[in-house]
Amino acid sequence: MKVYEAIDQMRTISKQGGEFSMTFMGYSETAGKSDGPVSVDRARLRARPNSDQNRNAEMMEAYTNLATGEARQFYQPLLMIFNGQKIDLE
Repeated sequence: MKVYEAIDQMRTISKQGGEFSMTFMGYSETAGKSDGPVSVDRARLRARPNSDQNRNAEMMEAYTNLATGEARQFYQPLLMIFNGQKIDLE
């Protein structure tokens, strides 16, 4: 599955009030490092940050971890697995 197909499906599922699982490579721009893969079993997308608030907004997706209630975000190109399907960056 292509990364943008996965993002489109995530948006559709989230608009319908559903949830999905995903794994992505975590990255902290502030720290300039990755702490490795992050798996979220129950997630739902939130409104994306706007480019006034985050210069990388076009490459990021904001989500809620429904198991913990945490509001988090990830970089689209770092998405590795969506609902058990591997992601291609092509």
